[in-house]
Amino acid sequence: MNLEELRMRLSALDRQLVSLIAERQALSRQVAEVKRSEGRGTRDFKRERDVIMQARETAASLGASPALAESVMRLLIRGSLTAQERLRVAAGGRGSGRTALVIGGHGKMGRWFSEFLASQGYGVTVADPGPNPEASSGGQTYAHTADWREHPLDVDLIVVATPLKIANEVLLELAQRRPRGTIFDLGSLKTPLRQGIRALQDAGCRVTSVHPMFGPDTELLSGRHVIFIDLGCKEAIDEAQALFSSTMAERIVMSLDEHDRLIAYVLGLSHALNIAFFTALAGSGEAAPRLAQLSSTTYDAQVEVASKVAAESPELYFEIQSLNDYGRESLQALRAAVEQLWSAVSTNDAAHFARLMQRGREYLAERVREG
Repeated sequence: MNLEELRMRLSALDRQLVSLIAERQALSRQVAEVKRSEGRGTRDFKRERDVIMQARETAASLGASPALAESVMRLLIRGSLTAQERLRVAAGGRGSGRTALVIGGHGKMGRWFSEFLASQGYGVTVADPGPNPEASSGGQTYAHTADWREHPLDVDLIVVATPLKIANEVLLELAQRRPRGTIFDLGSLKTPLRQGIRALQDAGCRVTSVHPMFGPDTELLSGRHVIFIDLGCKEAIDEAQALFSSTMAERIVMSLDEHDRLIAYVLGLSHALNIAFFTALAGSGEAAPRLAQLSSTTYDAQVEVASKVAAESPELYFEIQSLNDYGRESLQALRAAVEQLWSAVSTNDAAHFARLMQRGREYLAERVREG
């Protein structure tokens, strides 16, 4: 065959592959229904391992790359799990006949939560001053109001998905109106919201606080964490957790102070490290294309993460650094670590350098064991 004929053959195979993927997805949806009817969990790690090992063995027997076969199967398994999780959430129907108001629903996480609630059967109203983007989920278009203050608040659930600098004001105003439904915010930090949270508590409102530890582009919640802040209202925290009961997300309950102390490291430190990394590169005088020609596995991996951080909202990331009561602690730890590294290298102290490496190796190994 000539080149054009070979390409036509490849195109035909590609269509067959896509067709088989669609057939596999359809079977996955049937598997989800059977699992749900039998009360089984969505994820079966033994089955996943068997599928992957079988794919590797089949690839090796056919002279294909086992690693490539495994990568493809992992993508297919992820797609299957995503479809199964969505069906389980929708089948749960926890929001059937109930209503929800998402304040700041045109933001990234606001849109994610609106779709998530609508998939469970909630009648969702989005409150946002921006133009209505005709958001829809499952064929249902959300009701829209430009100003939540004009809404009667006669809903079962109120989600505050506004930026942190606005969220506390919203919580304070909600406390004055004392809505009957459960109220929670989605803030990455909680200490800036203390005043609003306390006002809701004093008003006798059903209030908790939620932090989804994932971005708005997340489709599969397996391996993801959702943090729930215990503010003393059992009904509110139970209702918030129940929203995720049909998913594979890990649900964690903690206090407000513990949340922000840990987030100072989980978000604050990791953000600061990457900001320092690309700031050092940008100020080095070395051209990015030239460095890319000399890239290494470690450098490429770090650049990939740093690029994602650089693309995020500077306003949000500054809030995470500056508004956390515990934020200075993690930044001081980063500065102290860099100073230790500088001291070991500048004094040619190989033993000190080795101790830093060993301490980090032991800490990370313990983290893996705990995970």
